Amino acid sequence: MRLSYLVNAISLVMMYIGLVLLAPILVALFYHDQSSVFPFLSAAIISAGCGYLMRKIVPKSTQLENLNDIKKSEGLFIVAASWVIFALIAAIPYPFYNLSIMDSLFEATSGITTTGATILTHYNYPKAFFFWRSFTQWLGGMGIIVMFIAVLPQFAVAGRQMFFAEAPGPTEDKFTPRVRNTASILWKLYLGLTVILITALILAGMAPFDAVCNALSTISAGGFSPNEQSIMGYHLPAVTWIVGIFMIIAGTSFNLQYKALQTRNPLTFFKDDEFRLYFGFIACMTALVAGFLVIQHNYDILGAIRHSMFQVVSVMTSSGFASVDYTKWGYSAQILLFIAMFYGSCASSAGGGIKIARLLLIFKIMKNEIEKILHPNAVIPVKHNGNLVPPDVLRQVIIFVFQYFAVFAVTATIITIIEQNHTLGLTSAITSLGNIGPGFGQIGPMSSFEHLHSSSKVILIFNMLVGRLELVPFIVMLSPEFWSIKGE
Repeated sequence: MRLSYLVNAISLVMMYIGLVLLAPILVALFYHDQSSVFPFLSAAIISAGCGYLMRKIVPKSTQLENLNDIKKSEGLFIVAASWVIFALIAAIPYPFYNLSIMDSLFEATSGITTTGATILTHYNYPKAFFFWRSFTQWLGGMGIIVMFIAVLPQFAVAGRQMFFAEAPGPTEDKFTPRVRNTASILWKLYLGLTVILITALILAGMAPFDAVCNALSTISAGGFSPNEQSIMGYHLPAVTWIVGIFMIIAGTSFNLQYKALQTRNPLTFFKDDEFRLYFGFIACMTALVAGFLVIQHNYDILGAIRHSMFQVVSVMTSSGFASVDYTKWGYSAQILLFIAMFYGSCASSAGGGIKIARLLLIFKIMKNEIEKILHPNAVIPVKHNGNLVPPDVLRQVIIFVFQYFAVFAVTATIITIIEQNHTLGLTSAITSLGNIGPGFGQIGPMSSFEHLHSSSKVILIFNMLVGRLELVPFIVMLSPEFWSIKGE
């Protein structure tokens, strides 16, 4: 890897993150909260200043007009480093609000990775504070690198390597020849959906500020809310339905959404193999959980469907919102939600998890292997949406799923030992790795992660970053060859 290229890209990211930090400052000024200006102004100056200094220390980096010949290893490093740096910068304002350094980093990482796990034990904070939490989720939902590809000319050509490093789905799915155009379209769609949701929430009776924060966290499949009881705290059934529907949208491939808008045909969604399975999972799980709520908890049918749909979608799409304290539900409903945590959302969406596309390909691989046992000489290709899936892609999917469960098993075991609680260990590991947020027991939707040991929080921070970047950049970093850095 070439140091000049790394510094050029990372310093640009840091300088523009400094500009992004002006947003909560404007919110603080709008609400006449002068005390919140300094925390975010400090973070902005540190971010932009460090980026500027990096370019001065490595002067050759400023001589690069673009990054058009960037290597794949460099792209992976830039993406991973950018997310770690963004987490560090996003954490800077929190100590000003009496959060510890560890808790600040945990809250910031949970924000940018759209995990939604919080260490807050009370909600007596200014509006700029809550806006920043939701805004970091909104930025992380589509991807900070995807945003910079869309707006920075330096990334116009080099964007391909970083685009797929930040969102490494089973296939390289882009719908325009230029990655920058694809990134720009995705962000326009993302912004448009956010505006529509804000409007819908206000019309449903939510206060404008809360509507903005909850919309930012919903479209990003994040889960942070300015209400300490999440969506349940608003006591508005219409809001529950609206947020539930938009969580489904957030977990649906944005590429597929764009194609549906282009064709103006809603049936485009159901022509996609992944979406059909995604929608089918939601429908089946909703029906099962609703059945248990009616039978075991005497819910009325409409209320059971509303809350079961909301919670199933929330954990599947890794949104992390709550319309009810589901830890008070019976064992049957809770185990179904726990299973749903492993499904994930669609590829190229804001949601986290393994991704439905990978599970679908795994199922097809298993089906083909069974057929080969019965017909040894048969040649049975694996297809997705009618297209042949290359063997190397299938191999990558198998390796990813294996690594995903390996990370889950190891981190769950370590946290269980540290906390001496298997429920906490299992659920915190999967909710952090899948970027889901709240879990069960002591880390339920109405609880906090604040009481966890610092070592557990470090592991969960690692899981959140690895889960958001889908393992690839971090796994590659384990190779000694990756760390060969040259001055040029």
